[in-house]
Amino acid sequence: MGKKYDVYGVGNALVDIEYEVSPELLQELKIDKGVMTLLDEDSQNHILENLKNLHCHKSCGGSAANTMVAISQLGGKAFYSCKVANDEFGDFYIEDLLNSQVDTNLKNGDRQSGITGKCLVLVTPDADRTMNTFLGITEKFSTQELVSSALADSEYIYIEGYLVTSPTAKEAAIKAREIAEKAGVKTAMSLSDYNMVKFFKDGLLDIIGPGLDLIFANESEALELADTQDFQVAVDKLKTLSKKFAITRGSKGSVVFDGQELIEIAAPQVKAIDTVGAGDMYAGAFLYGITQSMSYEEAGKLASTAASKIVTSYGPRLKTEELKALVSA
Repeated sequence: MGKKYDVYGVGNALVDIEYEVSPELLQELKIDKGVMTLLDEDSQNHILENLKNLHCHKSCGGSAANTMVAISQLGGKAFYSCKVANDEFGDFYIEDLLNSQVDTNLKNGDRQSGITGKCLVLVTPDADRTMNTFLGITEKFSTQELVSSALADSEYIYIEGYLVTSPTAKEAAIKAREIAEKAGVKTAMSLSDYNMVKFFKDGLLDIIGPGLDLIFANESEALELADTQDFQVAVDKLKTLSKKFAITRGSKGSVVFDGQELIEIAAPQVKAIDTVGAGDMYAGAFLYGITQSMSYEEAGKLASTAASKIVTSYGPRLKTEELKALVSA
């Protein structure tokens, strides 16, 4: 009998608030361009104050949430374990997640008082995305938010690398991997961000543990993980950490290892205006593909097409019908 869920995700629940900004404004606000930076609440509020006259778009986000939503939009079955507070943003988050047909531990209504995490996503005209994140209550994400029965009833678990920054969240990520291994659930993880690999490499290796079934990384993350500038060395390093993997390379496409051979996947040539969510979309479409009996090459092509499509519009999501059309194309 098949599993109830295709993928069970764990990650930080963040309300994504996206703005279009100029590089000059980033400089003025002393914001490091192109990476994710963790902030305290006051620092984030200072930036929000400076952006208050700009139009913004909100969605329930966090990297793994975007991936679970993509799986659900494509027709897969996803579960997401996360933590939001009993506040207005928490209400928004749950409603948006459930409207996206993603099942979640949040349905039990057991929310603590506090502040739901927010990620300011700042998009510059070169399509680069800069993220400034206040984790809020998601910093306390822990094993309490795991639903072991749902995890064991999934084909894959998908762990977001951003969890490495919080001791309790890192512990939950390791626990989730262990539950999955014991239940025969395949293990997948995203390295998430160059800064995560640069500053939390040992922690990520702790989460990876004895090895995973599948790792997602972009080229800069893979190179940093292997402490090299040589792409082949990075590929060889990933082979020691995971049975299979996918490395995205921007406009150069991606490289997928199916356990036997390295497959190069070309990316459709598009004009990128916003790279927010491209890696999340790639992982979502890829996981959807392999849980629906696609080969790694077929899943890689679908993932590459979906990621190329999302960078041509603002925001981390496509319309459901637009995404579904890619499967039948």
